[in-house]
Amino acid sequence: MFKNLSIEIGSPYEYRKEIAACDIATGWLEIAPESGWTVETMPFNSPNNDFSPVYFAESRIVFSSDRAAGTGKDPYKWTGNKFMDLFVADPDGASARPFDLGLNTTGNEGTLCFSRDFTEVFFARSVGAYKGDDQFCKIYTAARTGDSWSAPRPLPFQKEKINYFHPALSPDGSTLFFACNDPEGWGGYDLWSARRNDLVESGWDEPKLLGRNINTPGNEVFPTFGADTLYFSSDGLPGMGGLDIFRTFRLDGNAWATPLNLKPPMNSGADDFGLIATAPAPRSTPPQPGDLLRSGHFTSNRPGGLGADDIYRFEQRVPLPKPPKVDTTPVKPLVFKMILEGYVLEKILTDPTDPNSRVLGRKPLSGAGVEIAFAAKTQLVQVGDDGFFTLELAGNTDYSFVAGKDGYLANSTRFSTKGIPRDPANPVQTYEVEIVLDKIFRDREIVLENIYYDYDKWDIRPDAEPTLNRLADVLRQNPDIRIQLGSHTDCRGNDGYNQELSQKRAQSAVNYLIGKGIDTNRLAAIGYGETQPAATCICNRCTEAEHQANRRTTFRIVE
Repeated sequence: MFKNLSIEIGSPYEYRKEIAACDIATGWLEIAPESGWTVETMPFNSPNNDFSPVYFAESRIVFSSDRAAGTGKDPYKWTGNKFMDLFVADPDGASARPFDLGLNTTGNEGTLCFSRDFTEVFFARSVGAYKGDDQFCKIYTAARTGDSWSAPRPLPFQKEKINYFHPALSPDGSTLFFACNDPEGWGGYDLWSARRNDLVESGWDEPKLLGRNINTPGNEVFPTFGADTLYFSSDGLPGMGGLDIFRTFRLDGNAWATPLNLKPPMNSGADDFGLIATAPAPRSTPPQPGDLLRSGHFTSNRPGGLGADDIYRFEQRVPLPKPPKVDTTPVKPLVFKMILEGYVLEKILTDPTDPNSRVLGRKPLSGAGVEIAFAAKTQLVQVGDDGFFTLELAGNTDYSFVAGKDGYLANSTRFSTKGIPRDPANPVQTYEVEIVLDKIFRDREIVLENIYYDYDKWDIRPDAEPTLNRLADVLRQNPDIRIQLGSHTDCRGNDGYNQELSQKRAQSAVNYLIGKGIDTNRLAAIGYGETQPAATCICNRCTEAEHQANRRTTFRIVE
């Protein structure tokens, strides 16, 4: 299917990773029956979402769920189910009950962790930035005295309008690991850590981003610890599809070993995440085939479960031995290398002449130049027909890449080897960056997605800021262009009112960009009112989707 899609859009590049992953996954499936891992569903699962189990006192399991027994009456509009709450169950029990009425609210709570003695809890709770806003998640903490919990309070280092969730305490309790979509990360959701510090007023050091060998441009989420092993899920590292569970461990300092995929049956083509594990009691003799190595629980929405997300129990036992292989290959000394492979790409549009048409995929862009800056040095490379460049990386170094070509808007990306260790198990490590260049369509309107305004207002809402921030980045990377910001209304309301409102909205967008450091001489605002509808329809017969298409904010490159 991926090969057919590549042919259909005219770019073998777009699905090469998916094709390679399919080949790898096929091999993993063949050896899965011999791996020593087994999985089974838990009896307390419901037809709803049950996920992210953690161990609690008296061998109980606390998990997140939007099952019908949750707090509150109103359904969560994203799912149609109840809002998520915390529940507790006995491992072999067939039912679960709400965990604590002091922690559960009528909003969403979930993905929690406890301190080793169960006197401290960290969990995610969704909070609205302003009235009517889609809510953002923050991590809250509470202390346990007897059978009750203190009033939860948010951790102090969290920023506004960023999602924080999936807390996990290190085994010694000194460091909290979590996932968030801070734009200072590597893309999507990344794993961060924050260390306790009694010497600072907040009690916490500033969070640090985990290394680039763990975080990818995809999503890294659901960290948990089993002894000295860090488990997490990723859809950016090679896997079976969706989120896969990986494991790593700390090397020297803050460096982590190359993550290893747990493979099937632990991972599947669905989302697999939220693993917790326990090791068996110490033994005086080496483990034998069939002996239990570790057991635990995890979450998956794979086929065969009771609901959307279900909690599974797993066991890993020593597999039967394989016939020994005689390796006559001479042992060579380890040579450590980090190789970066880069690609400059352009979008494949349904209509190559229309910048607003649907994007089918990407393909290599030949003839682009890439400026590479690192350690006070600058290197310029030219890519060929394959859009490819490569670089051997130095350790503990930040790199920035700026790609450009005539007729295209320049774009940039970055990479850092800080935190990437020398791993004897993987002495040669290869990483990848992609830089996508947009073709310049002069004097053509380009719709800015996700720019919405409240009724009869023109101030920039927080949910519009990321789009305008990206536009500001484009302007900084292309200092020679000037743009015109335009705002359109739908046909409802009188002409004069719509004209004035749209002008104020366009000027608000311009003012926001000026506040981001863009020269006012490079910006112009124009309100079109209802004079240039994107969807032509008789006003009282327009659908809401057509009205929305007409209520748009656009920009055009005028120089």
